[in-house]
Amino acid sequence: MKVNALQVLLVSALAAASAHAEVLTLKVDNDVFTGGRDGHYTSGLEGYWAFEPEQDHWTRNLAGLIPSWAASDLTYSAYRFGQQLYTPEDIEREDLQSDDRPYAGMLFGGVSLFKATQEQGYRVTDTATVDVGLVGQGAGGEKSQRLVHKATGSKKAEGWDHQLTNEPFLNLGYEKRWWMQDNFGGLETEYGPSVGGAVGNLYTYLSTGAGIRLGQGLSRSLSQSSVTPGAGGVQFFKPDGGFGWFVYANLEGRYMAQNMLLDGNTWHDSPSVDREKLVGDAQVGLALTWDRWQVSFANVWRTREFDEQKGHDQFGSLSISTWL
Repeated sequence: MKVNALQVLLVSALAAASAHAEVLTLKVDNDVFTGGRDGHYTSGLEGYWAFEPEQDHWTRNLAGLIPSWAASDLTYSAYRFGQQLYTPEDIEREDLQSDDRPYAGMLFGGVSLFKATQEQGYRVTDTATVDVGLVGQGAGGEKSQRLVHKATGSKKAEGWDHQLTNEPFLNLGYEKRWWMQDNFGGLETEYGPSVGGAVGNLYTYLSTGAGIRLGQGLSRSLSQSSVTPGAGGVQFFKPDGGFGWFVYANLEGRYMAQNMLLDGNTWHDSPSVDREKLVGDAQVGLALTWDRWQVSFANVWRTREFDEQKGHDQFGSLSISTWL
């Protein structure tokens, strides 16, 4: 098995994180969770190492470079790594499907910086992300999908010869949220708007939205799982012997100025489709926290991402976190 430079970097990042890591999270996105069609964003696997950085940790120096941030503002940091797979809906066809999104595998690693500021009656959260990775054959999408489909007896994907070619990427993301804090029927509530954006050769967009959380023990978990292409969150919670839970919902709209996974490769000819500029997500989920564990599941509905798309997409996102 070949080991590329990106895989070496990911392993190195994990080794560096392990000295300070406190929370480990495994997140799986898949359309099979919701009975969706086996296509488009069909699968994602992501790991997080989240921690409270020490005063001399290098991520505090990175946070100090962000306008309006100081090194002391940083609440949590996280290293992230993962793989995502994108395919047309009809994966049994061997020919190029010019009216559906191209095949693409993506391998990536990144750093998330999370700042939480408590004010009178509300709190403000900021998330900044830096992601590097590879789209194309080197990301191993074809091998991963065929391995999983063989093990589960699923249909074999025949069109990977038409996937995007190898292209490294660098992407920067940012999201800011305002959470109004209240009580409703004896339950803790948080609700409020968000704004964000990203720039890079993978994604470039502006976003706005609104979310709500309702339950018990919200202060133990200051963030919730993000969904691609949103800024990767920091899956961090406080361990406690008690049981906590919350339900959540989020609406987000994005103006997509660029999306390599639909537009095709930046510097080479490749399959592509006509991208929709306005894309919206609706997300509802449930999170359970007890002792040293947290589990969350969300159902995501996404509007059409390209002109030829016949309907919306739907997939599930499952996250399991534990203190180390």
